[in-house]
Amino acid sequence: MSSRRKPIVAVVGAGKCSRKLRDQAAEVGRYVAENGGIVVCGGMGGIMEGAARGAREAGGTTIGILPTSDRADANEFIDFVIPTGFGEARNIMVVRTADVVVAFPGKYGTLSEMAFALHAHKPVISINAWKLGDEMIQQTDPVEAAELAMKLAREAIDEDSED
Repeated sequence: MSSRRKPIVAVVGAGKCSRKLRDQAAEVGRYVAENGGIVVCGGMGGIMEGAARGAREAGGTTIGILPTSDRADANEFIDFVIPTGFGEARNIMVVRTADVVVAFPGKYGTLSEMAFALHAHKPVISINAWKLGDEMIQQTDPVEAAELAMKLAREAIDEDSED
């Protein structure tokens, strides 16, 4: 049996969003879970809730790194609740936990997560979110974005194991 760890995909975006965006985030979470990955997010509503719901419905594992210090603030689809009390500073923890980041439209919190990921040389796949530099990957289809995220996460794990 391989000791290779599971890929971890961060799904970031607005805490309040349309049902369409929440359902697209669920598609990403579902694909990640169905293909052996773990979803990490900020653990709250909107995009985060959608991604966690999709992963949970597919039998996957979810991690929520909360901005608050109250575990009860996590959405109902989070398996591992990490209450930080750090506010927006928790954004860097979400990114550092992940191998790759899938970003949906959001505000400055989403922007900071994308910037932290780029600074850490982690792949960022933007699904109609901010466009930051040429190294960011633009996608419109959530399933294609999730498929690419899993491929890139596995490549990152392989690179880590070679070091």
